[in-house]
Amino acid sequence: MTEESWQIKRGDGLIGTLVLEEVDMFWTDCRFVPSPGWENLRPLFEALRDAWRTGDTDAAVEADEAIHAVGLVLVPMDGGAPLTKFLLRINGNKARFRY
Repeated sequence: MTEESWQIKRGDGLIGTLVLEEVDMFWTDCRFVPSPGWENLRPLFEALRDAWRTGDTDAAVEADEAIHAVGLVLVPMDGGAPLTKFLLRINGNKARFRY
């Protein structure tokens, strides 16, 4: 059996891969394996993380909207339907998403 995983894509570019670790109620927790495209998007996810850490809900919502605006898609490696509406958190080699 192969690990369940998703590619994070922006257009034809690969941002990284999410490898399932566990499902926690509404969130899917994953290991994040970055690709070269990640470096361009890292600041958006750092801004989101920092906003939540400081309790700045308005900044967190703005960061989520900025991430959504870049048009990321989660493509299941097993060939399932791509996900286009989701929340994604990435911190180092850990990630979680909710759709």
